[in-house]
Amino acid sequence: MKIKNIFKITAMSAIVLAVFCSCSDFLTIYPTDKTVGEDFWKTKEDVEGMVTGAYTQMLSYGCQERAILWGAYRSDELVKYSDYSSTALENISAVNLLPTISYTSWGNFYSVINRCNIVLNHAPDVMELDPKFTQGDYDEIRAQMLALRSLCYFYLVRAFRDVPYTTQSYEDDDQVFVVPQVAPDSVLQYCINDLEEAERYIMKSGAYGLNNWRNKGYMTRDAVYALMADIYLWRASMTKNRAYYDKCIEYADKLIDSKDEYYRTTHVDRIGGSQEDKYHLADLNSMYNIFSTIFGNQDESILEWQYDGSSQSNTALLNYYNREGDNDHQHSNSMIMASQVFNFPDEAANTLQGRKIYHSKNDYRYWQFVYGVNNEEATELSIRKFIATSGVVNGEGSSTGNDPTGFTRGEPATRRNYNGFSQNWIVYRLTDVMLMKAEALVQTAASDSDHVVLDEAFNLVQKVNKRAMKETATDTLLIENFKGKEAMELLVLAERERELCFEGKRWFDLVRFCYRHMEGVDVNKKLADATDWPTLYSPMLQLIVRKYVNGGDAVSYKMKSEPYLYWPIQYSETLVNNLLKQNPVFQLEKSTSKN
Repeated sequence: MKIKNIFKITAMSAIVLAVFCSCSDFLTIYPTDKTVGEDFWKTKEDVEGMVTGAYTQMLSYGCQERAILWGAYRSDELVKYSDYSSTALENISAVNLLPTISYTSWGNFYSVINRCNIVLNHAPDVMELDPKFTQGDYDEIRAQMLALRSLCYFYLVRAFRDVPYTTQSYEDDDQVFVVPQVAPDSVLQYCINDLEEAERYIMKSGAYGLNNWRNKGYMTRDAVYALMADIYLWRASMTKNRAYYDKCIEYADKLIDSKDEYYRTTHVDRIGGSQEDKYHLADLNSMYNIFSTIFGNQDESILEWQYDGSSQSNTALLNYYNREGDNDHQHSNSMIMASQVFNFPDEAANTLQGRKIYHSKNDYRYWQFVYGVNNEEATELSIRKFIATSGVVNGEGSSTGNDPTGFTRGEPATRRNYNGFSQNWIVYRLTDVMLMKAEALVQTAASDSDHVVLDEAFNLVQKVNKRAMKETATDTLLIENFKGKEAMELLVLAERERELCFEGKRWFDLVRFCYRHMEGVDVNKKLADATDWPTLYSPMLQLIVRKYVNGGDAVSYKMKSEPYLYWPIQYSETLVNNLLKQNPVFQLEKSTSKN
């Protein structure tokens, strides 16, 4: 296909990325009339400009939009705002994933991949032309581009399963991109190989200097550790391979140890908890700063896409999550809302029988992440996480806005401006990786009586959960209530939803859960090459349909087998690349209800 059909690249130029922690620190790249060609790759600055361009593309509306839609919307946590008209969102909710829906386009992520490939293919030549661009500079930049490319491919594998893989760069509209899909195990192995190489040369987190945004905004060694843990967890769930769970745990431990070392050598004055506590999670009153436009890039964060509200505004997150108005959370452009699973606690929240996700009103996150909770009748609620500018306070509070536990909700929060929405998007943070490790540990337990391993998994969950609970709470998690692997697996799944809701994680968590209980999955064969596919795990569907007010029988009926976990390929792509094979259960001009 023509490169413009998949990467949508014009002349690679005119990219300006504002630095977000210092008003005077800007990277101005190149004027609009300077294109990428043989007279371009001459200096170290040329290379650095193209590296910044790759990160800037990751901030695009399309990438952010798909992080939300691919990673969260299909799950139980989000619903279309009832007053917002969108046939596409309605079709997604009804599992009518037509190849003509715009969300099926993978072009934004392939554009980032192509920019990484361009740097990787041209940067070596610059060392011969500019003595300022040393071998060490090249090795570190190469490591970043390998890591960023791997992150993009991992998004694509989780969204489409079978995707084209290429390391070739496309820099001319006359170049033809006709590349076949590759089965997921091969793509994941390519990513692992690249990340192992990147790990050797990439900058350590904190190496850019105190409070420098690049420590969280660029791919660093900690980001590589988190991504490796995530990839191995996905691969292990698809294959049920114990060795991959062990690798997930290994890289999670590397990340946890790296964070601990950084605290003790650089930020000993900011250590949370006791000196013996190697996680150093922020205290309850400081937790909201992780999601604040003012305090972004907090110590617990590992990787955040940096939006300054000037050269780069996170309008995708704003349009999908924010309902701004007189009370800060009323916005006519809001597209999606938190579902009814957030609106009231349920003692059975950690089981398949639970209809809600929170088990206690003493959980700070219950009040913090969603507006209008504590209402059993609510079927859609405004999202507060990433939106409000002030946090819920743990204390007696004022005479208004208090909940029964003594938390102060902080409503209405300071109004957000529509223009210049400077909210970072968190890709990875510490509690995410802690819970990845817990999930992997449960799967490595030899039996229900393997208390050493299961207790370790519970302790990680409890550490995350207890941070969010009011100190005087008497309904914290108790290990005696979670006996055996199945109960512990469901606890980890529920805690990940409580902690990471709206961060683009939930759908992928549910897919992993499904894979672990499916038989006959072949990660070395493409879906279109099979004649029969594994049946989906019904408890996973049971969780998904909780968000539907009138039940989800139709959705459960449609989602029959493995291909339904993935998006179809954009129809326009199949027209220009004749090597692509469509997801077999989705066809043009045909809803899945007819299949």
